[in-house]
Amino acid sequence: MRQDIRAERKKVVAANMPLTDTEATKFWPVYDQYIGETIKVNDVRFALLKEYANNFNTATEEQAESFIKCWLVLDQDNTQLRLKYIPDFEKVISHKKAAMFFQIDRRVSMMIELQLASQVPLVKP
Repeated sequence: MRQDIRAERKKVVAANMPLTDTEATKFWPVYDQYIGETIKVNDVRFALLKEYANNFNTATEEQAESFIKCWLVLDQDNTQLRLKYIPDFEKVISHKKAAMFFQIDRRVSMMIELQLASQVPLVKP
């Protein structure tokens, strides 16, 4: 499923980014590198979700606190990764196109996160 999401994500970016052939030859390697690092953060998020799914009925107060703190740290990691890559994208496409890319990337990320969140039960108080 995660492999399918990655393929679809790239298709969404490709369909929405108005790149010239010259820009595309420079953009996609940076994109692939960025997504490679994004995958590492998302692998941790996925492992956290699996752990949570196994324990949500019996989670202790400490486990609940740890889960939400870890989740928020991963949100920060994604934000820091985007900030790190702004200059890399701006080297290969215009600043406006880089901004557009990050808007698209953020929207796709939010859709994926919404899909995941809808499948995760709430912590039992």
